Amino acid sequence: VFHRENPTVEEYCEKWLLMRSGTVRTNTLEGYARMVNRYIVGPIGQMYMDEVTTDDLRLLMVPLSKGSSGMYGQLNMLIKNIFNSAEESKVIKENPSKTICARGGKPAKRREALTDEQTAILLDSIRELPPYVFVMIGLYAGLRREEILGLKWDCVFLDEKTPYISVRRAWHVEGGEPVVNTLLKTPAAKRDVPIPKCLVACLKEEREKSESEYVISNSKGTVLTETQFVRVWKYITVRSTAERCYYTYVNGQSIKHRIKPRLGEHQPNNPKLVYTMDFKVTPHMLRHTYITNLIYKGVDPKTVQYPAGHENIKTLGYPVFSRVFTPCQQHTLPHSFIYIQCYYRYTFASSGEKVLTFKTRIFSHSSSVNSLSSCILFKRNSAILYRTSFAPLSIISPLFPPTI
Repeated sequence: VFHRENPTVEEYCEKWLLMRSGTVRTNTLEGYARMVNRYIVGPIGQMYMDEVTTDDLRLLMVPLSKGSSGMYGQLNMLIKNIFNSAEESKVIKENPSKTICARGGKPAKRREALTDEQTAILLDSIRELPPYVFVMIGLYAGLRREEILGLKWDCVFLDEKTPYISVRRAWHVEGGEPVVNTLLKTPAAKRDVPIPKCLVACLKEEREKSESEYVISNSKGTVLTETQFVRVWKYITVRSTAERCYYTYVNGQSIKHRIKPRLGEHQPNNPKLVYTMDFKVTPHMLRHTYITNLIYKGVDPKTVQYPAGHENIKTLGYPVFSRVFTPCQQHTLPHSFIYIQCYYRYTFASSGEKVLTFKTRIFSHSSSVNSLSSCILFKRNSAILYRTSFAPLSIISPLFPPTI
Protein backbone atom coordinates (compact mmCIF):
# COMPACT_ATOMS: atom_id res chain seq x y z
CA VAL A 1 0.00 0.00 0.00
CA PHE A 2 1.43 3.37 -1.02
CA HIS A 3 0.11 6.47 0.70
CA ARG A 4 0.39 9.24 -1.92
CA GLU A 5 0.01 12.14 0.50
CA ASN A 6 2.42 11.07 3.21
CA PRO A 7 4.29 7.82 2.48
CA THR A 8 6.82 6.25 4.79
CA VAL A 9 10.44 5.88 3.68
CA GLU A 10 9.92 2.14 3.20
CA GLU A 11 6.87 2.70 0.99
CA TYR A 12 8.58 5.29 -1.18
CA CYS A 13 11.78 3.25 -1.52
CA GLU A 14 9.71 0.31 -2.74
CA LYS A 15 8.04 2.57 -5.32
CA TRP A 16 11.38 4.07 -6.41
CA LEU A 17 12.90 0.62 -6.97
CA LEU A 18 9.87 -0.32 -9.05
CA MET A 19 10.31 2.82 -11.18
CA ARG A 20 14.01 2.02 -11.69
CA SER A 21 13.29 -1.58 -12.74
CA GLY A 22 12.57 -0.44 -16.28
CA THR A 23 15.91 1.29 -16.80
CA VAL A 24 18.57 -0.92 -15.15
CA ARG A 25 19.63 -4.54 -15.44
CA THR A 26 18.17 -7.14 -13.10
CA ASN A 27 21.36 -7.75 -11.14
CA THR A 28 21.93 -3.98 -10.80
CA LEU A 29 18.42 -3.58 -9.42
CA GLU A 30 19.00 -6.44 -6.99
CA GLY A 31 22.15 -4.67 -5.76
CA TYR A 32 20.20 -1.44 -5.28
CA ALA A 33 17.48 -3.28 -3.36
CA ARG A 34 19.99 -4.91 -0.99
CA MET A 35 21.61 -1.58 -0.16
CA VAL A 36 18.31 0.27 0.20
CA ASN A 37 16.81 -2.37 2.48
CA ARG A 38 19.92 -2.69 4.65
CA TYR A 39 21.10 0.90 5.00
CA ILE A 40 17.96 3.02 4.43
CA VAL A 41 14.80 1.02 5.10
CA GLY A 42 16.31 -0.78 8.08
CA PRO A 43 17.18 2.33 10.15
CA ILE A 44 14.50 4.85 9.03
CA GLY A 45 11.94 2.84 7.05
CA GLN A 46 9.08 3.64 9.43
CA MET A 47 9.64 7.41 9.32
CA TYR A 48 7.46 9.51 7.06
CA MET A 49 9.28 11.01 4.09
CA ASP A 50 8.55 14.61 5.17
CA GLU A 51 9.96 13.90 8.63
CA VAL A 52 13.42 12.91 7.45
CA THR A 53 16.11 15.51 8.15
CA THR A 54 19.61 16.00 6.81
CA ASP A 55 20.99 14.76 10.14
CA ASP A 56 19.03 11.51 9.76
CA LEU A 57 20.62 10.96 6.35
CA ARG A 58 24.12 11.76 7.60
CA LEU A 59 23.67 9.17 10.34
CA LEU A 60 22.82 6.61 7.65
CA MET A 61 26.25 7.18 6.14
CA VAL A 62 28.16 6.54 9.38
CA PRO A 63 28.24 2.70 9.17
CA LEU A 64 29.87 2.89 5.73
CA SER A 65 32.39 5.59 6.63
CA LYS A 66 34.85 2.87 7.67
CA GLY A 67 34.17 0.79 4.56
CA SER A 68 35.21 1.36 0.96
CA SER A 69 34.71 4.69 -0.76
CA GLY A 70 32.85 2.84 -3.53
CA MET A 71 30.15 1.54 -1.18
CA TYR A 72 29.96 4.93 0.53
CA GLY A 73 29.49 6.67 -2.79
CA GLN A 74 26.84 4.21 -3.96
CA LEU A 75 24.75 4.70 -0.82
CA ASN A 76 25.10 8.45 -1.24
CA MET A 77 23.90 8.13 -4.83
CA LEU A 78 20.87 6.05 -3.82
CA ILE A 79 19.85 8.45 -1.05
CA LYS A 80 20.08 11.47 -3.36
CA ASN A 81 18.21 9.77 -6.19
CA ILE A 82 15.39 8.66 -3.90
CA PHE A 83 14.90 12.06 -2.29
CA ASN A 84 15.38 13.96 -5.58
CA SER A 85 12.61 11.83 -7.06
CA ALA A 86 10.40 12.49 -4.04
CA GLU A 87 10.97 16.23 -4.39
CA GLU A 88 10.17 16.20 -8.12
CA SER A 89 6.95 14.29 -7.40
CA LYS A 90 5.94 16.82 -4.70
CA VAL A 91 6.02 14.10 -2.04
CA ILE A 92 8.34 16.32 0.04
CA LYS A 93 8.68 20.11 0.02
CA GLU A 94 12.39 20.29 0.86
CA ASN A 95 15.09 17.83 -0.11
CA PRO A 96 17.20 16.88 2.95
CA SER A 97 19.85 15.15 0.80
CA LYS A 98 21.10 18.24 -1.06
CA THR A 99 23.98 18.98 1.30
CA ILE A 100 25.08 15.38 1.90
CA CYS A 101 28.76 15.06 0.95
CA ALA A 102 29.71 12.22 -1.39
CA ARG A 103 33.29 11.99 -0.11
CA GLY A 104 33.85 9.32 2.51
CA GLY A 105 35.02 5.79 3.14
CA LYS A 106 38.45 4.34 2.60
CA PRO A 107 39.96 4.79 -0.88
CA ALA A 108 40.20 1.63 -2.93
CA LYS A 109 43.56 -0.06 -3.20
CA ARG A 110 45.39 0.77 -6.39
CA ARG A 111 45.11 -1.95 -9.00
CA GLU A 112 48.45 -3.19 -10.23
CA ALA A 113 49.17 -4.90 -13.52
CA LEU A 114 51.10 -8.15 -13.68
CA THR A 115 54.73 -7.88 -14.71
CA ASP A 116 56.10 -9.98 -17.58
CA GLU A 117 57.74 -12.29 -15.05
CA GLN A 118 54.53 -12.71 -13.07
CA THR A 119 52.59 -13.38 -16.27
CA ALA A 120 55.03 -16.14 -17.25
CA ILE A 121 54.83 -17.72 -13.78
CA LEU A 122 51.02 -17.61 -13.81
CA LEU A 123 50.76 -19.28 -17.21
CA ASP A 124 53.32 -21.95 -16.36
CA SER A 125 51.51 -22.70 -13.08
CA ILE A 126 48.10 -23.33 -14.68
CA ARG A 127 49.04 -24.78 -18.07
CA GLU A 128 46.67 -27.65 -18.98
CA LEU A 129 44.37 -26.67 -16.08
CA PRO A 130 40.75 -25.39 -16.39
CA PRO A 131 41.46 -21.64 -15.98
CA TYR A 132 44.23 -21.54 -18.61
CA VAL A 133 42.09 -20.50 -21.60
CA PHE A 134 40.22 -17.91 -19.52
CA VAL A 135 43.52 -16.38 -18.38
CA MET A 136 44.96 -16.34 -21.91
CA ILE A 137 41.90 -14.47 -23.25
CA GLY A 138 42.07 -11.98 -20.39
CA LEU A 139 45.79 -11.32 -20.84
CA TYR A 140 45.93 -11.15 -24.65
CA ALA A 141 42.46 -9.84 -25.61
CA GLY A 142 41.59 -7.77 -22.53
CA LEU A 143 37.99 -8.96 -22.30
CA ARG A 144 35.98 -8.45 -19.12
CA ARG A 145 35.08 -11.50 -17.04
CA GLU A 146 31.44 -11.46 -18.20
CA GLU A 147 32.55 -11.13 -21.83
CA ILE A 148 34.86 -14.15 -21.61
CA LEU A 149 32.26 -16.34 -19.89
CA GLY A 150 29.64 -15.35 -22.48
CA LEU A 151 31.96 -15.89 -25.47
CA LYS A 152 30.81 -18.42 -28.08
CA TRP A 153 32.85 -19.99 -30.85
CA ASP A 154 30.76 -18.22 -33.51
CA CYS A 155 32.41 -14.96 -32.36
CA VAL A 156 35.98 -16.29 -32.52
CA PHE A 157 37.55 -15.82 -35.97
CA LEU A 158 40.87 -17.65 -36.03
CA ASP A 159 41.25 -18.28 -39.76
CA GLU A 160 41.06 -14.67 -40.91
CA LYS A 161 44.10 -12.79 -42.18
CA THR A 162 43.98 -10.84 -38.92
CA PRO A 163 42.40 -13.16 -36.31
CA TYR A 164 40.03 -11.46 -33.91
CA ILE A 165 37.38 -11.96 -31.23
CA SER A 166 34.00 -10.30 -31.74
CA VAL A 167 32.45 -9.20 -28.44
CA ARG A 168 28.67 -9.45 -28.81
CA ARG A 169 27.45 -11.24 -25.67
CA ALA A 170 27.95 -11.06 -21.93
CA TRP A 171 27.38 -13.39 -18.99
CA HIS A 172 25.17 -12.25 -16.10
CA VAL A 173 23.66 -13.81 -13.00
CA GLU A 174 19.92 -13.30 -12.59
CA GLY A 175 18.11 -14.91 -9.70
CA GLY A 176 21.15 -17.05 -8.95
CA GLU A 177 21.21 -18.51 -12.47
CA PRO A 178 23.67 -17.69 -15.28
CA VAL A 179 22.23 -15.86 -18.29
CA VAL A 180 24.05 -15.02 -21.53
CA ASN A 181 22.57 -12.24 -23.65
CA THR A 182 23.54 -9.31 -25.87
CA LEU A 183 23.29 -6.77 -23.03
CA LEU A 184 26.85 -5.46 -22.75
CA LYS A 185 28.24 -3.10 -20.12
CA THR A 186 28.28 -0.11 -22.47
CA PRO A 187 27.69 0.47 -26.21
CA ALA A 188 31.48 0.67 -26.62
CA ALA A 189 31.83 -2.88 -25.29
CA LYS A 190 30.56 -4.11 -28.67
CA ARG A 191 33.85 -4.40 -30.52
CA ASP A 192 36.21 -6.62 -32.55
CA VAL A 193 39.51 -7.27 -30.79
CA PRO A 194 42.52 -8.46 -32.82
CA ILE A 195 44.42 -11.23 -31.07
CA PRO A 196 48.12 -12.27 -31.14
CA LYS A 197 49.52 -15.58 -32.41
CA CYS A 198 49.93 -17.11 -28.95
CA LEU A 199 46.21 -16.70 -28.22
CA VAL A 200 45.27 -17.93 -31.71
CA ALA A 201 47.24 -21.14 -31.14
CA CYS A 202 45.68 -21.61 -27.70
CA LEU A 203 42.12 -21.15 -28.99
CA LYS A 204 42.66 -23.43 -32.02
CA GLU A 205 43.81 -26.20 -29.71
CA GLU A 206 40.85 -25.62 -27.40
CA ARG A 207 38.37 -25.54 -30.30
CA GLU A 208 39.52 -28.95 -31.51
CA LYS A 209 38.77 -30.46 -28.08
CA SER A 210 35.56 -28.54 -27.37
CA GLU A 211 32.08 -29.98 -27.87
CA SER A 212 30.34 -26.88 -26.55
CA GLU A 213 29.19 -23.69 -28.25
CA TYR A 214 30.88 -21.77 -25.42
CA VAL A 215 34.63 -21.17 -25.32
CA ILE A 216 34.54 -21.52 -21.51
CA SER A 217 32.09 -24.22 -20.44
CA ASN A 218 31.45 -26.79 -17.74
CA SER A 219 31.57 -30.58 -18.11
CA LYS A 220 28.04 -30.57 -19.57
CA GLY A 221 28.99 -28.06 -22.26
CA THR A 222 26.86 -25.28 -20.81
CA VAL A 223 27.81 -21.87 -19.48
CA LEU A 224 29.50 -21.71 -16.06
CA THR A 225 27.53 -20.76 -12.97
CA GLU A 226 28.99 -18.32 -10.44
CA THR A 227 29.89 -21.21 -8.13
CA GLN A 228 31.57 -23.14 -10.93
CA PHE A 229 33.66 -20.11 -11.90
CA VAL A 230 34.81 -19.69 -8.29
CA ARG A 231 35.92 -23.34 -8.32
CA VAL A 232 37.78 -22.85 -11.60
CA TRP A 233 39.55 -19.76 -10.26
CA LYS A 234 40.56 -21.68 -7.14
CA TYR A 235 43.12 -23.55 -9.26
CA ILE A 236 44.98 -20.22 -9.23
CA THR A 237 44.44 -19.13 -5.63
CA VAL A 238 45.59 -22.45 -4.13
CA ARG A 239 48.97 -22.03 -5.84
CA SER A 240 49.68 -18.66 -4.24
CA THR A 241 51.58 -18.03 -1.03
CA ALA A 242 48.81 -15.84 0.41
CA GLU A 243 48.02 -16.47 4.06
CA ARG A 244 45.00 -18.71 4.57
CA CYS A 245 42.95 -20.17 7.38
CA TYR A 246 41.43 -23.54 8.16
CA TYR A 247 39.47 -24.96 11.08
CA THR A 248 39.73 -28.14 13.12
CA TYR A 249 37.13 -29.34 15.61
CA VAL A 250 38.07 -30.67 19.02
CA ASN A 251 35.39 -31.72 21.50
CA GLY A 252 32.78 -29.83 19.51
CA GLN A 253 34.77 -26.58 19.45
CA SER A 254 36.24 -25.06 16.29
CA ILE A 255 39.89 -24.05 16.39
CA LYS A 256 41.14 -21.58 13.80
CA HIS A 257 44.59 -22.13 12.28
CA ARG A 258 46.55 -19.73 10.06
CA ILE A 259 49.18 -20.92 7.62
CA LYS A 260 51.58 -18.97 5.44
CA PRO A 261 52.89 -21.17 2.59
CA ARG A 262 56.42 -20.64 1.36
CA LEU A 263 57.35 -20.23 -2.26
CA GLY A 264 58.39 -23.55 -3.80
CA GLU A 265 56.85 -25.72 -1.06
CA HIS A 266 54.45 -28.57 -1.83
CA GLN A 267 51.00 -28.69 -0.32
CA PRO A 268 51.01 -31.34 2.47
CA ASN A 269 47.72 -32.94 1.37
CA ASN A 270 48.55 -32.79 -2.33
CA PRO A 271 52.30 -33.19 -3.03
CA LYS A 272 51.78 -32.48 -6.75
CA LEU A 273 50.58 -28.95 -5.96
CA VAL A 274 53.43 -26.44 -5.62
CA TYR A 275 53.15 -22.89 -4.28
CA THR A 276 54.55 -20.99 -7.26
CA MET A 277 53.05 -17.50 -6.99
CA ASP A 278 53.94 -14.91 -4.38
CA PHE A 279 51.52 -12.37 -5.89
CA LYS A 280 47.76 -11.98 -6.03
CA VAL A 281 45.78 -12.47 -9.24
CA THR A 282 42.17 -11.45 -9.88
CA PRO A 283 40.16 -11.75 -13.12
CA HIS A 284 40.19 -7.98 -13.61
CA MET A 285 43.99 -7.85 -13.26
CA LEU A 286 44.25 -9.78 -16.52
CA ARG A 287 42.37 -7.05 -18.38
CA HIS A 288 44.32 -4.33 -16.56
CA THR A 289 47.57 -6.02 -17.61
CA TYR A 290 46.44 -6.11 -21.25
CA ILE A 291 45.66 -2.37 -21.27
CA THR A 292 48.87 -1.49 -19.44
CA ASN A 293 50.97 -3.48 -21.89
CA LEU A 294 49.42 -1.61 -24.82
CA ILE A 295 50.39 1.68 -23.20
CA TYR A 296 53.92 0.41 -22.53
CA LYS A 297 54.23 -0.38 -26.24
CA GLY A 298 53.46 3.23 -27.08
CA VAL A 299 49.93 2.76 -28.43
CA ASP A 300 48.15 6.09 -28.17
CA PRO A 301 45.25 6.35 -25.67
CA LYS A 302 42.50 6.88 -28.25
CA THR A 303 43.54 3.67 -29.98
CA VAL A 304 43.69 1.74 -26.70
CA GLN A 305 40.17 2.90 -25.88
CA TYR A 306 38.62 0.77 -28.64
CA PRO A 307 39.93 -2.75 -27.79
CA ALA A 308 39.45 -1.95 -24.10
CA GLY A 309 35.76 -1.31 -24.74
CA HIS A 310 35.74 1.95 -22.78
CA GLU A 311 32.94 4.31 -23.68
CA ASN A 312 34.82 7.28 -22.25
CA ILE A 313 38.55 7.89 -22.46
CA LYS A 314 38.41 9.25 -18.89
CA THR A 315 38.17 5.64 -17.75
CA LEU A 316 41.55 5.00 -19.35
CA GLY A 317 43.23 8.36 -18.86
CA TYR A 318 44.97 9.96 -15.91
CA PRO A 319 44.92 7.08 -13.38
CA VAL A 320 46.51 4.64 -15.84
CA PHE A 321 49.21 6.99 -17.07
CA SER A 322 50.17 8.23 -13.62
CA ARG A 323 50.87 4.62 -12.61
CA VAL A 324 52.45 3.33 -15.81
CA PHE A 325 55.01 6.06 -16.32
CA THR A 326 57.13 6.62 -13.23
CA PRO A 327 60.58 8.19 -12.89
CA CYS A 328 62.28 4.81 -12.63
CA GLN A 329 60.73 3.53 -15.86
CA GLN A 330 61.88 4.78 -19.25
CA HIS A 331 60.15 3.74 -22.44
CA THR A 332 60.53 4.51 -26.09
CA LEU A 333 57.34 6.24 -27.19
CA PRO A 334 56.05 7.55 -30.53
CA HIS A 335 57.72 10.89 -31.25
CA SER A 336 54.36 12.59 -31.82
CA PHE A 337 53.24 11.89 -28.27
CA ILE A 338 54.15 13.22 -24.88
CA TYR A 339 52.95 11.30 -21.83
CA ILE A 340 52.51 13.12 -18.56
CA GLN A 341 52.34 12.01 -14.94
CA CYS A 342 50.66 14.84 -13.09
CA TYR A 343 47.95 16.31 -10.98
CA TYR A 344 46.00 19.28 -12.22
CA ARG A 345 44.17 22.39 -11.03
CA TYR A 346 42.38 25.28 -12.68
CA THR A 347 43.98 28.73 -12.60
CA PHE A 348 43.21 32.03 -14.32
CA ALA A 349 45.60 33.87 -16.61
CA SER A 350 46.08 37.64 -16.34
CA SER A 351 43.68 38.00 -19.26
CA GLY A 352 41.01 36.21 -17.25
CA GLU A 353 41.19 33.11 -19.46
CA LYS A 354 40.67 29.82 -17.63
CA VAL A 355 43.66 27.51 -17.99
CA LEU A 356 44.70 24.23 -16.46
CA THR A 357 48.04 24.13 -14.66
CA PHE A 358 49.85 20.86 -14.16
CA LYS A 359 52.64 19.72 -11.86
CA THR A 360 54.26 17.17 -14.10
CA ARG A 361 56.84 14.63 -15.02
CA ILE A 362 56.92 14.39 -18.79
CA PHE A 363 58.00 11.42 -20.88
CA SER A 364 58.96 12.39 -24.40
CA HIS A 365 60.15 10.47 -27.42
CA SER A 366 63.26 8.37 -26.67
CA SER A 367 64.17 10.55 -23.72
CA SER A 368 64.69 10.23 -20.01
CA VAL A 369 62.21 11.66 -17.56
CA ASN A 370 62.14 15.43 -17.66
CA SER A 371 60.97 17.21 -14.51
CA LEU A 372 59.17 20.47 -15.13
CA SER A 373 57.57 22.85 -12.67
CA SER A 374 54.42 23.32 -14.71
CA CYS A 375 52.77 22.86 -18.03
CA ILE A 376 49.90 24.86 -19.48
CA LEU A 377 47.15 23.07 -21.38
CA PHE A 378 45.23 24.74 -24.19
CA LYS A 379 42.38 23.41 -26.27
CA ARG A 380 42.09 24.15 -29.97
CA ASN A 381 39.90 22.35 -32.49
CA SER A 382 39.36 19.37 -30.14
CA ALA A 383 43.13 18.77 -29.90
CA ILE A 384 45.10 19.26 -26.73
CA LEU A 385 48.42 21.07 -26.95
CA TYR A 386 51.16 20.89 -24.35
CA ARG A 387 53.78 23.65 -24.47
CA THR A 388 56.97 22.58 -22.73
CA SER A 389 60.34 24.18 -22.19
CA PHE A 390 62.32 21.32 -23.70
CA ALA A 391 60.33 20.52 -26.83
CA PRO A 392 58.34 22.35 -29.50
CA LEU A 393 54.59 22.45 -29.34
CA SER A 394 53.34 18.86 -29.56
CA ILE A 395 49.84 17.79 -30.45
CA ILE A 396 48.54 14.75 -28.62
CA SER A 397 45.23 12.99 -28.10
CA PRO A 398 43.16 14.08 -25.08
CA LEU A 399 44.26 12.13 -22.00
CA PHE A 400 42.67 13.97 -19.13
CA PRO A 401 39.05 14.63 -18.18
CA PRO A 402 38.89 18.41 -17.48
CA THR A 403 37.44 20.58 -20.23
CA ILE A 404 38.31 24.24 -20.53
